[in-house]
Amino acid sequence: MIFFTSLKAQEDNPQIYNPNADAGAEIKAAAAKAKAEGKHVLLQIGGNWCSWCIRFHKFIHEDIQIDSLLKADYIFQLVNYSKENKNPDVLAQLGYPQRFGFPVLIVLDGNGNRLHTQNSAYLEKEKSYDKEKVMEFLTHWAPAAIEPGNYK
Repeated sequence: MIFFTSLKAQEDNPQIYNPNADAGAEIKAAAAKAKAEGKHVLLQIGGNWCSWCIRFHKFIHEDIQIDSLLKADYIFQLVNYSKENKNPDVLAQLGYPQRFGFPVLIVLDGNGNRLHTQNSAYLEKEKSYDKEKVMEFLTHWAPAAIEPGNYK
């Protein structure tokens, strides 16, 4: 019975963020991979304590269209913010995105430069997220969308 209770608790409170991760090193590695693959980095900042963070993570990965768009144009990376590890130095370098609440999304280029900070509240719909808004956000910040040659 304890085993089933433990599994149920994991389902109700998935641990997608790693408070012990070296966020700076993970972001640097994600940027290097993005540069090599001609993509951007999408950071999702939040914590395991945040139901909207878990909800967004599931939303973007369980929807086939969104997940495909994400994989085509981005290297996805979670960044922890919790009482165990608020990653203050990393968040300072990213312009203090926690001011928008959680989850907060940041788009970086392949050099690790911040291109955009997205308040996820603008992507919400009722008690979830709006597929059209999320896809529009991902499309508008994809590498091709900000390529100057596409606007000549």
